[in-house]
Amino acid sequence: MTIHIGLTGWGDHPSLYEGSSSSNKLSAYASHFPVVEVDTAFYAIQSRNNYEKWVKETPADFSFVIKAFQGLTGHDRVKRSEEEFYELLLAYAASITPVMEANKLNAILFQFPPWFHLCKEHVHKLRIIRKTLPNLPLALEFRNRTWFQPEFKEKTLEFMREENWIHSICDEPQAGEGSIPTILEPTHEKTLIRFHGRNVHGWNKNGNRDWRAVRFLYRYNEEELLEWKNWIEDLHAKSKEITILFNNNSGGDAADNAKQLIQLLNIQYEGLNPRQLDLFGGEF
Repeated sequence: MTIHIGLTGWGDHPSLYEGSSSSNKLSAYASHFPVVEVDTAFYAIQSRNNYEKWVKETPADFSFVIKAFQGLTGHDRVKRSEEEFYELLLAYAASITPVMEANKLNAILFQFPPWFHLCKEHVHKLRIIRKTLPNLPLALEFRNRTWFQPEFKEKTLEFMREENWIHSICDEPQAGEGSIPTILEPTHEKTLIRFHGRNVHGWNKNGNRDWRAVRFLYRYNEEELLEWKNWIEDLHAKSKEITILFNNNSGGDAADNAKQLIQLLNIQYEGLNPRQLDLFGGEF
């Protein structure tokens, strides 16, 4: 049984790069954590060259949670026919082939927007995705709480089990319909947990011009992480592999909180990239 802990992206964590060149951030990141989320894949389908480069910069046991392209989740609000959607899925899958060939694919994360509510059309879309990518580890994260209303919660979880979706369990503000509760139920041999912080006032736009800059502004305290330690240990009894990603980085807190949780869980990772040598030839 395995627990991987990392961050959502590797480019914005200054404390991890001391002594490293600015062009080698992923390699430095991989000396601290065994997994990372590829957030850039959400904004554009990345080239195979990018993935080949990232595979080479990381150690053999490193893994990637790759975010699904926004055209696949509907964030771009572009209307597509089923044929167009199918072709886009295939193009996306082809782009990540280098990660699969290197056996470094942890999961593909389909995080759907707040307007992706529970309805037959959206259930059908999930079935198309799974049917088109039958052998890939797909994680599912909702941003609309209709999926977990009391009368639908068990049906949603059962659907995820039947369709072989990894449950992306979230710790996030409870801020209305565009947020979901923390549902501590695995649906697959793998489980994904994402820490978004608990900034209730920053979660929804509410006319805030700097909304994206403050949405994930939150630092977990030890009491909150100790509660999660107990939950993670319970989940670990039901799920062979757990991946935990910290996304609370509006104030630069994600790396510190991730390391704090690693310590609380008494995890020591082997096979990370070596740290940069200091002036006296030792590792720090």
